Amino acid sequence: MRLSSLQKYILLEGLGQGNKRFPRDRLVKFYDQEHQQTKVKQRVKVVTRCLERMIDKELLIGYGVRTPHKWFIKEIKLTAKGRRVARDLLHNQQRLPFKKIQKVRLKKN
Repeated sequence: MRLSSLQKYILLEGLGQGNKRFPRDRLVKFYDQEHQQTKVKQRVKVVTRCLERMIDKELLIGYGVRTPHKWFIKEIKLTAKGRRVARDLLHNQQRLPFKKIQKVRLKKN
């Protein structure tokens, strides 16, 4: 499963919380480190869209308020599948894209 850097950050933050709920306000801090030029409204919109996609993938449970038109997610919690994926992120080492060098065999006469 491919995950964006924001999704990886969310999973690792959730893993650090254990099996507890945590507020989504903490997730906007991801942009404090990397993307400082983006506006606050865009940051919130991107985080919301990311959370909804992760809920669809069954990695998170969202807690919030439902209106007739929209969900407002206040808190999130990792599911068992989400904790498993987060642990895999911590333990897997990234492979470097080295090209394999093929050995040329010479015929002996």
